[in-house]
Amino acid sequence: MIPIAKPVIGDEEIGEVTRVLRSGALTQGPALKEFEETLAKYHGYKHCIAVSSGTAALHVALLSLDIRPGDEVIVPDFTFIATANAPRFINAKPVFVDANPKTFNIDADAIRKAITPKTKAIIPVSLYGQAYDVDALREIADKHSLSVVSDNCQAIGAAFNGSRNFKDDFLVFSFYPTKNLTTAEGGALLTDNDALAEEARLWRNIGQKSKYEYVHLGYNLRMSCVHAAIGLAQMRKLDKMTEQRRSNAKLLDELLSDYVEIPFGDPRCKHVYHQYTVKTKKRDALQKHLADKGVGSGVYYPMPLHSLPTFNAQADCPETEKLCAEVLSLPVHPSLTEADVRAVADAVKSFPR
Repeated sequence: MIPIAKPVIGDEEIGEVTRVLRSGALTQGPALKEFEETLAKYHGYKHCIAVSSGTAALHVALLSLDIRPGDEVIVPDFTFIATANAPRFINAKPVFVDANPKTFNIDADAIRKAITPKTKAIIPVSLYGQAYDVDALREIADKHSLSVVSDNCQAIGAAFNGSRNFKDDFLVFSFYPTKNLTTAEGGALLTDNDALAEEARLWRNIGQKSKYEYVHLGYNLRMSCVHAAIGLAQMRKLDKMTEQRRSNAKLLDELLSDYVEIPFGDPRCKHVYHQYTVKTKKRDALQKHLADKGVGSGVYYPMPLHSLPTFNAQADCPETEKLCAEVLSLPVHPSLTEADVRAVADAVKSFPR
């Protein structure tokens, strides 16, 4: 079986974890500080605040921006549920807008139509590893005085117009095991704003500025030094893993362009291929065929978020409806050999069209 995802964990990660365990500094210690500094520098931001998950990072970002109950936050209808859950954690309202059918990312025109006097922020997602339209979102946000929280949970290392800094209020990551970089569990917020960074540090650490000095309400959303140690080892191999993903995607493009609709690559972006997602009107049949051939695949995502009963929401997102019926993600992770990639392509090509 060729799996859809496979974490890359080796002796480097084990060594870093052992070093931290022997140090005794298991929380808020040197390993965490080093990981935060390394990640901030890599993406070109001034501050990094590591937390317990990508979901926690989104939550902390909105809290730090003082998004309040009743405020509206524009989110994609086509993404993972955590993006839209974050506003609900603080009793704000997620407003669902449609996707661009080529890039899969949030549609700028749909955002413009969704803005109301209650809109306070936008959470665009760099879905599957390709940056959203940073220029368009920045123009919209500046015109309407909106905050931008870039959900980069699937896109560490992604760039737009040559820069990994998206000039947003916060850029957030997830380090779940299947992400391009993992800390087993974890997340982070990046920002260039000193005041926002200070607020984020307070919210993740029970509102505490110094021992027993509590500025305001806060949560325990810290990342441990053990998790940070894994991240340090992963950072040293991130570029190599990313280039392997891109190489695998390029080969899949060459082999599959006549059989399915391959992913669109925005020329302004460096795509890091968290997922290699094709479109086909025979998606479900193709997925079964691939499973029979020993090739893993995934549907990300099978339904528009607004249609989930937990949201009890309404939205007009026809492009999202189509994507949910047609997208299929194929293995692209860096553990694949060239033979594996060709086997994936052969399995797709053997499907009756």
